[in-house]
Amino acid sequence: MKTIRRLIYVEALKAVAFVTLGFLSLFFFFDFVDELQSVGRPESLAYGPVQALIYVTLMIPNHLYELLPITVLIGCIFVMARLAQSSEYTILRTSGLGPWRALRTLLLLGMGFVILTFAIGDYVAPISGRTAQLIKSRYQGTYSFVGNTGAWLKEKRGDVSYAVNVLAISRNGELRNARIFEFDQNGYVSKQLSASTARINDGHWLLSDVEQQDYDTRGKTDTARITTTKIPQMDWPTSLTAEMVSVALLRPDRMSTIDLFDYIRHLDANGQTAQRYEIEFWRKVFYPLSCLVMVVLALPFAYLHFRQAGITTYVFGGVMIGISFFLLNNVFGYLGNLSNWSPWLTAAAPGMIYSVMSLTAFSWLVLRR
Repeated sequence: MKTIRRLIYVEALKAVAFVTLGFLSLFFFFDFVDELQSVGRPESLAYGPVQALIYVTLMIPNHLYELLPITVLIGCIFVMARLAQSSEYTILRTSGLGPWRALRTLLLLGMGFVILTFAIGDYVAPISGRTAQLIKSRYQGTYSFVGNTGAWLKEKRGDVSYAVNVLAISRNGELRNARIFEFDQNGYVSKQLSASTARINDGHWLLSDVEQQDYDTRGKTDTARITTTKIPQMDWPTSLTAEMVSVALLRPDRMSTIDLFDYIRHLDANGQTAQRYEIEFWRKVFYPLSCLVMVVLALPFAYLHFRQAGITTYVFGGVMIGISFFLLNNVFGYLGNLSNWSPWLTAAAPGMIYSVMSLTAFSWLVLRR
């Protein structure tokens, strides 16, 4: 069995590595061509081809995380189909490789890909993505992360609640155009702070060039007034950390699992909806496990008999199966967010559906053949 496992693992690893390299090269080329639009602009003359090349290179781990399950599927289908076409798998079966032993062998290989996918998605990709954005901002200046309105955060302290808006962040981590709205216990705006720049420190924000507006209504519209005060610099005590701000400025699918979990707890503590982030959290948990689904999907191809037929058709069919899996995975994410489904069930449903389908196909081929 050691020889058989070594044969299958070496062939599968070589095929998966080749397919992954091909996909990454394709994405690298497309990203670099798309990034050339930003090279040589008047507002960012320092951003040249070398910087664009570094930026695109640092984005490779994000593509690798997204592509690994489908490249595992294509590579394993190619290996299983080739072994079946050359009758090598028939020889392996007569040598003692039973159906369930083959399934356990591939599941062990799939667990290795699960660990690799989780490590890349939770550690390598977030760090390289942040580094890529910092390098890009260093040569392009200040940039906005979330459209034209920036990122919104909420904090509650006793009966007073705060809404914080951050429009952009500079290359050195300094926040630009930060606005803080203070609400009283009745939900009315009592104060607004507008700072041109802000720097996050432990337990407080250091605001610069602050315009403070105090809204004094006291329940009487005829005596209501707004007092405006200019303050060169002030400390604003808050529990909002740099990690929370960066999480709010990043796309949920680019966050690590721990960052998502902490941000979900922050949203729940402040009475904000966390459905979207909960779905992304469970997708981050279940996404590496899709590698197991892919290897189970590939195993039935070893029990097909097609000496005269080419492998291309079967590999193409496997690619279509993989694409349909990821399409269903994305559709379930949107439907779960719109229909308020259980987050963990929304994230796990596509994998469970395809696991049942692949195990059914595998059992049917074994019984029939």
